[in-house]
Amino acid sequence: MDTVRKKILFAPATYNLAETTRMLDIARGVSRHEFAKDIFEVYFLSEGGQFERLIEKEGYTLKRSGPPLTDEKIAHIYAVNDEEKIGTIFTRQELVTKVTGDVAYLKELQPIAVITGSNLSVPVACQITGTPLVWTVQSTWFEEFFASGAGVTDGIRFAPLKRIADFFVYIGIEFWMWYGFIRPVNAAAKHFGVKEYKPVFNFFKGDITLVAEPSGFSGIPLPENHFYVGPLLANQDFPIPDEVRNIPRDMPLVYFAMGSSGTATVVMQIIESFKGAPYRVIAPVKQLIKTKPDLEVPPNVLVTDWLPALQVSKMADISVIHGGIGTVMTAALAGKPVVGVGMQPEQRANIACLERKGFAVRLSKSKDLPKRLQEAIRSQLSNSEAKRKAEEYSMEMAKWNGPHNAADILYQKFGKAD
Repeated sequence: MDTVRKKILFAPATYNLAETTRMLDIARGVSRHEFAKDIFEVYFLSEGGQFERLIEKEGYTLKRSGPPLTDEKIAHIYAVNDEEKIGTIFTRQELVTKVTGDVAYLKELQPIAVITGSNLSVPVACQITGTPLVWTVQSTWFEEFFASGAGVTDGIRFAPLKRIADFFVYIGIEFWMWYGFIRPVNAAAKHFGVKEYKPVFNFFKGDITLVAEPSGFSGIPLPENHFYVGPLLANQDFPIPDEVRNIPRDMPLVYFAMGSSGTATVVMQIIESFKGAPYRVIAPVKQLIKTKPDLEVPPNVLVTDWLPALQVSKMADISVIHGGIGTVMTAALAGKPVVGVGMQPEQRANIACLERKGFAVRLSKSKDLPKRLQEAIRSQLSNSEAKRKAEEYSMEMAKWNGPHNAADILYQKFGKAD
């Protein structure tokens, strides 16, 4: 007689490539784990977005909850997230509607746990239904990291001044997070009569939390019920076009990637700054510049659709990235120096962690970016010490099997017999 398997539900923000692929990486780990594969049955919940197709391609059961997000809504979410617009990503009523749909599906499916990485409605639904919640985050989301300056104040040597700067950085990030994201979540929580998230960083604490990085990435100690699993990367079989495989190697090679959340205007500025530079660029940013039809791509820049990031990163001499945790982990595992242009606080914090390790340069997206970017690229291309440190850290990264480690923790927590 077959044993009834426990249902485990993944709830990514499927409009975000890194978020979706991280959840898929854990799901694959579960499906291949020596014990978990016979215990868990994997399901996915989606709120809409182009990366639903990646889930369906893997063959997992996908449920769509509530009205799907429109392209306009997704663009609004990214604009708020990237500090291009002041506002909230959802209204109170939108979140009430989303939570209502999530609750209905949780009651129907009755999963043993829900795993998410940035879905705003599911944590409230888990409170309502009493379903265990698993967050997948990085330590640069921890309140302790933001309270210590989020890497922004690293250059301040005078301790009293740094403490003052740390305080104002923390207050600024907390307000941005509350106003743009958690304020409507708390309004929805209040509507359903469940606990609000105060302080705002409590939102990212589940029954357990998987930390998608190797130990020592940020130097922040793990809180209770938080577990390092190692990198969770995009491992989709995106094709490598012949023009990428056969790109001339007569000059240094730069890999320029901004995930799915890079700001189109910033991406355009960066591409234009490559004109006439003494290197070639592979840039999988086609989706990000489709709103910029007048952009003239320089002849030394090859713009493509999505690529297998780790493989192509290893081809390059350096990576220019936006600092999403997926691109940061990929660049670090590739063992190449980095130039980072963060769109928002968490991305800038991620780049700061690599900067502390000696192989990254962090730039502001708003301070004479083209000129400073070219200076940083030239510096990194000739920086043998940064290359050495990047290669050393890559060897540390390679010791971690993120998908297996995540699956093992889920099995230990939810898979064993009661």
